[in-house]
Amino acid sequence: MRILHTADWHLGKLLKGTDRTPEIAAALEEVVSLVRSERVELVVVAGDLFDRPQVSAEAEAAAFSFFRRLHELQVPAWVIAGNHDSRERLEALAPLLSLAGATVRGEVRLFGQGGVVCFPGGQAALLPFLSERRLIKAQMLLDGEGTQWKGIYADGIRRVVDNLCAGMNAAGVNLMMGHLTAEGSRLGGGEFQFYCTNSYAVSPSIFPTSLSYVALGHIHRQQQVGEAPIAWYSGSLVQLDFGEGENTPRGALLVEVEPGVPPNVYPVEARWGKPLKTFRMKVEHLERRLDELATWGGYAKLVLEGRGNAALRERLFKEFPGLLEVEFHTPESEATPPVVPMPEELDWADTYASYIRDTYASEPDEALLSAFRQAYEEVHAVEEAA
Repeated sequence: MRILHTADWHLGKLLKGTDRTPEIAAALEEVVSLVRSERVELVVVAGDLFDRPQVSAEAEAAAFSFFRRLHELQVPAWVIAGNHDSRERLEALAPLLSLAGATVRGEVRLFGQGGVVCFPGGQAALLPFLSERRLIKAQMLLDGEGTQWKGIYADGIRRVVDNLCAGMNAAGVNLMMGHLTAEGSRLGGGEFQFYCTNSYAVSPSIFPTSLSYVALGHIHRQQQVGEAPIAWYSGSLVQLDFGEGENTPRGALLVEVEPGVPPNVYPVEARWGKPLKTFRMKVEHLERRLDELATWGGYAKLVLEGRGNAALRERLFKEFPGLLEVEFHTPESEATPPVVPMPEELDWADTYASYIRDTYASEPDEALLSAFRQAYEEVHAVEEAA
């Protein structure tokens, strides 16, 4: 069986106010061409189809077009939700996407409840992203009593994996899809750090050796993270963030699986989408190095060592349309490293405001902030009462 393993599309991605959807949609066209030329029999999408719960019509249209094209090629697809996706929305879209041959799982389901799907010659366990809170609810399904669960995240994930894989036939092809962080994996640079560290990292040893292949999503760098069974991250389709290295491997994976033998994995290290590059220079050297920005064909971030001002920043943005971010670093700013607060220490309204500034390059609307505070307070009032 020939499988194309993809993940982390992030349709709807806005980078400093610039919509990356057209680039990602073009990459998906290349993926369809790959499916055709390589005679792929199944496409798996291991989470993060979208960059956030609500995306543009163009972003959704790109996803629908992709699955429609697969349907025309008579190639089925399996899809799971990532931490950026709306679980509820994917579940709502599942009946529609099934018409194009796509099996979609937004919510975690256990064995016998839709968590394992069958195909000619084998079975596959589908494990969407599980936050700690959602994991406790999954544990309630396993234990029947949520208050009795005292384990940590990794142990909870192991129990869910054990449940999904318990009934698999050892003689067939057994696959698993998961959107999670495997211990030892190298970050690509654009992931949510909180969901990639601490208790969210799990050992690849939780995957039973009866599995033929584990298709993972969540980490944007293409890499192998397990040998028994073979487990890989396909990487993101395009370079999504300036934190992701220009030469970081990404793209897709061609996987050949058959019963009883290790799979053959062929990395497709593609350079789809515009490249991102960070330029670093001293303020006094800026004028003589402007040609570097002018001739760069992708998006740029400029880090200037020395004192700058808003007028210089605005001038640079006007002269270089591909320049998305300008930072000024002074000895004073370098002397004290930024303190990264723990989640429980965050003021979430201020954090949301910072997110709006970073993502859209504009000040957040006060009415929007007020609605966010109200929603936040209502949710936490319900939690405290529960």
